[in-house]
Amino acid sequence: MPTPTTFPNDFLWGGALAANQYEGAYGAEGKGLSVQDVMPQGIVGPRTEAPTPDNLKLEGIDFYHRYKEDIALLAEMGFKVFRFSIAWSRIFPKGDETEPNEAGLAFYDRVLDELEKYGIEPLVTISHYETPLHLSREYNGWADRRMIGFFERYARTLFERYGRRVKYWLTFNEINSVLHEPFMSGGINTPKEELSEQDLYQAIHHELVASASATRIAHEVSPDLKVGCMILAIPFYPLTPDPRDVWAAKQAERDNYTFGDVHVRGAYPGYFLRKLRDKGIELDITEDDRRTLAEHTVDFVSFSYYMSSCETATQEREASGGNLMGGVVNPTLEVSQWGWAIDPRGLRTILNDYWDRWGKPLFIVENGLGARDELITGPDGTPTVADDYRIDYMNDHLVQVREAIADGVQVIGYTSWGCIDCVSASTAQMSKRYGFIYVDRNDDGTGTLERYRKQSFGWYRDVIASNGASLKA
Repeated sequence: MPTPTTFPNDFLWGGALAANQYEGAYGAEGKGLSVQDVMPQGIVGPRTEAPTPDNLKLEGIDFYHRYKEDIALLAEMGFKVFRFSIAWSRIFPKGDETEPNEAGLAFYDRVLDELEKYGIEPLVTISHYETPLHLSREYNGWADRRMIGFFERYARTLFERYGRRVKYWLTFNEINSVLHEPFMSGGINTPKEELSEQDLYQAIHHELVASASATRIAHEVSPDLKVGCMILAIPFYPLTPDPRDVWAAKQAERDNYTFGDVHVRGAYPGYFLRKLRDKGIELDITEDDRRTLAEHTVDFVSFSYYMSSCETATQEREASGGNLMGGVVNPTLEVSQWGWAIDPRGLRTILNDYWDRWGKPLFIVENGLGARDELITGPDGTPTVADDYRIDYMNDHLVQVREAIADGVQVIGYTSWGCIDCVSASTAQMSKRYGFIYVDRNDDGTGTLERYRKQSFGWYRDVIASNGASLKA
């Protein structure tokens, strides 16, 4: 008889959100502005000079004032872990101050109090697309080496304040996304079309050094703290068996591998160094930088997974939609309402690939389906959403996680993205919904902000309660 395929008993089931998309209260209690406050259309529209009323992220879903209600709903689903980010500009309003904002620190104390009340493990992202706007405009974000020191001060503040309460930490959300969205991801104020590759890759180096330095600080504060990197994962398949297409797919994946290679192996891989040489780029890398990268590697690797893509060097490209990065359309896969390829087996591929490559525990910290949900009246007379499409998507992906675990991959846990509906990072819409919990807010800003359980709420509650046994193969 084959060995049953199961999830580990200590598997961390939960969900994930980001401060800039759900907190709101953008100016409350001393909070400064972040880059998100001048992106009213996400990455698809122009920035503004100052916050404007059409920016839904300014209010988000008002978690800042409703966190007790929201965490109670997560507890009702049985969450073992909740991934959230701390807004850098809530702690250091401008980013370059020497003393933190106590009111901001106290808010996250209250959030942690509530999580502890229900026995939910916190997983904290230190920087999730929320660079303080002052650091972007005054220093050009991560293009300036001084950012490393600002980040070290911020990270140490968090570790010393919360280190006894938070075990799992992530340094930068989807750190490789800076290749595609340098303002949102790296706070780089230079317009993307004017940003030189020299400056972009130097900024990437500064972020990688800062991430390693934060790992060092965490382990100094407490050896029990676990720090991970966070990568936007997307497997690339060759569009055809032509060796040129195979190589194009490999090169596309290497753009993402680089970030994990440095975080796990502590040095730049040869293929990346060749890429820099071929481009005529010479990075400013100090001996202290090299030592920091080499000696302070991560404890685990986390990643987001939404879709796969294809690459080709031989055929005309039909660009696919995607989470910040695209690729070539895979004709064998269905797509979501936003054009993202739906590929559950790609998640198993990524898990096996990353485990074979790095041998570090893996944590799936984002996965889910963005869709236009319709609020209806449920059998009990309360509003709900019949989101069988989301249940099917998540079931099929979680089955592949279970298969990867059977393959021998060590997986710490799974936090679905947008477990409560929030404002989209890429489009700044509310209509692109991911949650198990519907929030009554619309793209025009109207709505009551009331919360309603979708049908997927009960489904995920059962998955967690059964430790995955309720999944349908």
